[in-house]
Amino acid sequence: MTEFNVKIEEMVQRLLEEKKYSTIKDIVSTMAAGDLAALFERVDEKQIPLLFRLIAKDKAADVFVEMDSDFQEMLIRGFSDSELKDIVNDLYANDAADLVDEMPAIVVDRILKQVSPEMRNEINQLLQYPENSAGSIMSTEYVSLRLGSTVGEAIAQIRKTGFDNKSFYTCYVTQNKKLLGRLSVKDLLLAKDDSIKIDSLMKDNVITVRTHEDKEQVAKLLSKYNFYALPVVDGDGRMVGIISFDDALEVMEDEATEDIEIMGGMSPSEKTYLRSTPLDLFRHRIVWLMLLMVSATFTGMIITGFESALAVQVALTAFIPMLMDTGGNSGSQSSVTIIRALSLEEVGFRDLPKVLWKEIQTAVLCGLVLSLVCFAKIMLVDHLLLKNDGVTFWVALVVCSTMAATVLVAKIIGCSLPLLAKKLRFDPAVMASPFITTIVDATSLLVYFGIARALLF
Repeated sequence: MTEFNVKIEEMVQRLLEEKKYSTIKDIVSTMAAGDLAALFERVDEKQIPLLFRLIAKDKAADVFVEMDSDFQEMLIRGFSDSELKDIVNDLYANDAADLVDEMPAIVVDRILKQVSPEMRNEINQLLQYPENSAGSIMSTEYVSLRLGSTVGEAIAQIRKTGFDNKSFYTCYVTQNKKLLGRLSVKDLLLAKDDSIKIDSLMKDNVITVRTHEDKEQVAKLLSKYNFYALPVVDGDGRMVGIISFDDALEVMEDEATEDIEIMGGMSPSEKTYLRSTPLDLFRHRIVWLMLLMVSATFTGMIITGFESALAVQVALTAFIPMLMDTGGNSGSQSSVTIIRALSLEEVGFRDLPKVLWKEIQTAVLCGLVLSLVCFAKIMLVDHLLLKNDGVTFWVALVVCSTMAATVLVAKIIGCSLPLLAKKLRFDPAVMASPFITTIVDATSLLVYFGIARALLF
């Protein structure tokens, strides 16, 4: 939270303790729904129902949607039937469907008893779509104009139904639910005459998405074309809803969060950090930690296999951490770069030869510079200043040759694995830092001891 919001939070908490509810009501009336939802995460849980009742009715549903599911469940259990009815019937159908999907069965039963039959049908339809599909996040409330309507009739309809629609900046012209075209409110307002038919103003080359299309791809389409909303059609071309820009933004945020957690070696979590218990964090982290721990045994096996060589040239042992770290960092740089390019659809598996060639050139440049700096450091610091007799010219040559080879191998592995994962329909983020580092560590040691055996033994 910003410093300003922290001050408001402290003020509201103090006013709650002093029971100055009228003052609190004045304060929360000026706050945005998102800020109010964040405020609920900071106040005492016992005060949440009281604070929620101080919010104006026309804003309560917006705040409720922004809240964490745990708080929503807590409030629902404390609502009277009339309070619950007011809230859920003010929600958009997709928000109500999300609520029903996240709540326990006993709470869902109570919610469905309070919604209108029309809302219940819409909720049931939305819940039938796959979790990651466009249909699962679409809104069924949109402005639909009849073909042949005049500008005046269209504006009158928007005035009549606009409050019930999630977005009315873009209007859709339909006939028997078949999508024929689109036009904006700007087109209507700037029309020279109210008697002009909207048929002459609409654009019939409408970009649409299917109900079962991946929601992440839909979010990218919205970003690509800078639309406020995209129409969603079923298999027969009938318009069934829209996906607005804020829905797409939420999808992109969720996907980015999931990728970051996977890249960090954790299972994705739906809870915020402050709402997660130590047990929750344990569950999301322990599996990856065990897998990485077990995979690291290969590194130990390689070192054990070359134990006799290390006994002869003990100085080689001191450079193992540096080589492994450099290799891991080089591989992680490449993998993160390619994962980002994949998410933005800048590259695909067909670009593998181009990616490999670019990374090889980069690896040669990086490896050359790192090797020269490493050679200078070993000879000046380890050999001359520290007087380490075991660090000879040939040891330095082995270390620096390994450095160059390791960077090359690491960058090839780092750029290839995410592309391969994408081709096999896995999440490329899995091939990020922890996984890449483990593979590169083992490879670095094999290269190191291979070069050492060739030059020293």
